[in-house]
Amino acid sequence: MIVTTQKSEDEIKKMLQGYERVFLLGCGECATTCKTGGEEELRLLKQLLESCGKKVTGMVVPEAPCIASQVKIAFARNRAAISNSDAVLVAACGLGVQSAKENDRLNKDFLPACDTKFIAVVDANGDFKEYCSACSECILDITGTICPLTRCSKGLLNGPCGGVDAGKCEVDRDRDCAWVLIYKELEKKGRLDLIKEKQPAKDYSLLTRPRTLILKKE
Repeated sequence: MIVTTQKSEDEIKKMLQGYERVFLLGCGECATTCKTGGEEELRLLKQLLESCGKKVTGMVVPEAPCIASQVKIAFARNRAAISNSDAVLVAACGLGVQSAKENDRLNKDFLPACDTKFIAVVDANGDFKEYCSACSECILDITGTICPLTRCSKGLLNGPCGGVDAGKCEVDRDRDCAWVLIYKELEKKGRLDLIKEKQPAKDYSLLTRPRTLILKKE
């Protein structure tokens, strides 16, 4: 899940200065779940833009705008409305904005209605929690499926710092120490031997951006 927050009304109005006709593109997956780019949010955006004297030429919510095939289908079905617009306002993550631009054949301007925050899990309460930093070197098999790089405020890979107090983090007293959680999980599984395995420093060359993965075709 890619977490987004919608930009403020003032930011959106400023961004759209000079554009009179706007097409709205949402996201049926992550942004819908975050309530930043679903059908309801696009309707509210439409109301906002029309209150500013803008013309909304149309809107569409593809299941996942970060997937080229789905964007192409959405664009093909809405070609006339997009052609009649000056710009496309995308209520999705930065990936969705860039994917839409890459698959555009009408040379339109694409503008972000949202800010991209982090990747997260959605818990039983519907809250978004960052548990993974996409570091390219996963050690969850050793740390009881709890990522210390993400859930430890200092990103420590080899046990807690000296500031842990009553199981809480010294940086954020409301946060459980990741390494206390790891210890408890490994203890429950009878695998405390794993906590003694020394982890090397992260190979940050693996995080050189932009990253690409090309699947080999059979």
